[in-house]
Amino acid sequence: MASPTPPLSPTSNPLPWHLLPDNASIDDDGRLFIGGCDTIELVREFGSPLFVYDEDHLRARCREAVDAFGANAVYATKAFLCKAMARLACEEGMGLDVATGGELHVCLAAGVPAERLVFHGNNKSVEELTLARDVGVGRIVIDSNDELDRLEALHAADGRAPRVLLRITPGIKAETHEYVATGQDDSKFGFTVATGAALEAVDRAVASPAVELVGIHAHIGSQVFRADSFASAVETLGRFANPLGLPELVIGGGLGVPYVEGEEAPTISQWATIIQKAAADAGITAGLGIEPGRAIAAAAAVTLYTVGTVKYLPGIRTYVAVDGGMSDNPRPVLYGSGYEAFLPRAATAKRDNRVRIVGKHCESGDLLVREAAVPGDLAVGDILATPVTGAYGHSMGSNYNKVLRPAVVFCRDGDARLVVRRETYGDLLTTDVG
Repeated sequence: MASPTPPLSPTSNPLPWHLLPDNASIDDDGRLFIGGCDTIELVREFGSPLFVYDEDHLRARCREAVDAFGANAVYATKAFLCKAMARLACEEGMGLDVATGGELHVCLAAGVPAERLVFHGNNKSVEELTLARDVGVGRIVIDSNDELDRLEALHAADGRAPRVLLRITPGIKAETHEYVATGQDDSKFGFTVATGAALEAVDRAVASPAVELVGIHAHIGSQVFRADSFASAVETLGRFANPLGLPELVIGGGLGVPYVEGEEAPTISQWATIIQKAAADAGITAGLGIEPGRAIAAAAAVTLYTVGTVKYLPGIRTYVAVDGGMSDNPRPVLYGSGYEAFLPRAATAKRDNRVRIVGKHCESGDLLVREAAVPGDLAVGDILATPVTGAYGHSMGSNYNKVLRPAVVFCRDGDARLVVRRETYGDLLTTDVG
């Protein structure tokens, strides 16, 4: 049987336990279980690379968001989406935001009611807007005058007026990677407050018969740790939104999560308290909405790989190559993101050897962990794990070098449920008509 979370000596350097999913445990030999499932056996059954999610962890984070914001808690599906995830978030009371027709299609296929969906995106096509209107999504977030033009053209044909939010850029530069900062004036997203474009968009939407304006939306960025960034955003939004008297104010998501030892971030509940206090201080009476994605999914999963090569270069470094890489986790390549690594067969072992963990792609930049701490007895054939991979791994994955996309399993009470099967070589030819 798996044991509870083990006590860790402050003088040792095993994997920081808080980076693992809620329902991670070990047996008497130090072997890792997630949701009651033996991770080594999971690889034997489903192969590797393999995304392993703690289903109850996902559900707990959804409930935490709903407890704080009720029906105004919306899951950002771009973090991780499959039909099982869409159903799970919906079952736990969350709405879901989608940013493309593809994400919309998956959520509808999962049985999520269209009115529980919020349609985002900075360049929604006529086809996507038509689909959103036809199925009756709950909200469309207008990102530009061009989108309002399209909605007005569609309205002229059928007279329907969907409920919409206007996305504004509040002029706040969140302390995060520039690629995931979205609230500053220099942004591809939304109507800028500082230039007057946001207020002009409000006036246009109010006067337009093609839409029913019900609120304002903003999002300052992703992987934001500093609570004062969110408080500043709420204060700025209050100054803009309060005089409008609209019933809804959505502040987006972006709450950061710890990926490596030494990082800390507020919990969803702590984040909610910060937001709600800032809103009260700003005199905001509109219904507040949030859109967490990473904070729901990231820490719920680990990725399991098989070690194929260990290359020792004396006086330089040791390379450990696994059977995945930038095709299942592009974040290290895109953002320089850091991760930890460990061996699930010895989850609490000291990690006293430094290596560089790389993938199998034909790129020198195909890095998973630049400077990884691992046990000294790591060997070819070992299962190696990286934690906190539940967000933006599967969803940003690719078939680069025609590598097959990994399978995804949900683990709960000792049962492993396959929710996304591993691709086959035949899948690579599905759309190839040459």
